[in-house]
Amino acid sequence: MNFDIARKKMVETQIVARGVKDRRVIEAMLKVPRHLFVQEAMAAQAYGDNSLPIGEKQTISQPYTVALMSEMLQLTGSESVLEIGTGSGYQAAILASLARRVYTIERIPALAAKARRLFDALALTNISMKIDDGTVGWASEALFDAIIVTAGAPDIPSALLDQLVVGGCLVIPVGDKQDQVLYRVRKLEDGTVAREKSIPCRFVKLIGREGWSEDQ
Repeated sequence: MNFDIARKKMVETQIVARGVKDRRVIEAMLKVPRHLFVQEAMAAQAYGDNSLPIGEKQTISQPYTVALMSEMLQLTGSESVLEIGTGSGYQAAILASLARRVYTIERIPALAAKARRLFDALALTNISMKIDDGTVGWASEALFDAIIVTAGAPDIPSALLDQLVVGGCLVIPVGDKQDQVLYRVRKLEDGTVAREKSIPCRFVKLIGREGWSEDQ
């Protein structure tokens, strides 16, 4: 299988055709080898229009969802970005092309280790990661210009809003355990937030102190 051709077709038919216009996002999606971030047996499916299992009951998001969420952050290249839920590492790899620095948190050690190996192999030197409860953020590296959450939350974690700069943007799926809606949240000068609703979506649960518990 020619992965370069498959990746180009993915971008043309799944991303550009659905309205993603940010040229930097499109270029990142063309550059990052998505097939390296899925299980080897599923490499031939990596550029399909769907999410895929990556082990540990987690998934790599549909390519369009990754592109849309990246575009919603409105990054220019100078930002410090926090990602909650490293998973396969694919979203962080895309963000590494779009932002100055990426901080990513994963709660499952096996996934974190695999993602770190991929970051190193691809020489993505502007990604820092740790294993922790992502719902409490990364206070020692705050404030962040943008935050992206790649798991479904019952509500917006207050710790993440606290770690967002005024004027900063947070993209997060919010809803119940099965279905969510994607939101772009802007932090205003008076301490309130403005929420902009995007598309319906379905993510794995955001587990943690300000998310769902393991047994819910």
